Amino acid sequence: MTRILGPLRREAFRARLNADGRRHPVENMLTITTLVLGVLAFVTGFIVAAHAIAAWAGVLGFVTGLYAQYVSATTTERSLNIVGIVGSFVGAALGIYHGGFFP
Repeated sequence: MTRILGPLRREAFRARLNADGRRHPVENMLTITTLVLGVLAFVTGFIVAAHAIAAWAGVLGFVTGLYAQYVSATTTERSLNIVGIVGSFVGAALGIYHGGFFP
């Protein structure tokens, strides 16, 4: 018995914050904010002259990330929150090490 298969279709990979099919605008915004602050803190943490930016962005990202983790609704949100929290923590630590919160 021979089966004739149609053209194979591949669906594009999509990372969705709303994986459960419902909208979560507040949770999504908190997650994106945490991720942006975490990346900002992490990157500026390695620049000695930007220690104040790293320290403040790290602290704000860490606190925002903890709250976002508390109210998150999907696994994707939780995963991105953890990435942002870790980046914020490392950036804040490096920013404090390089000079603290004030220039």
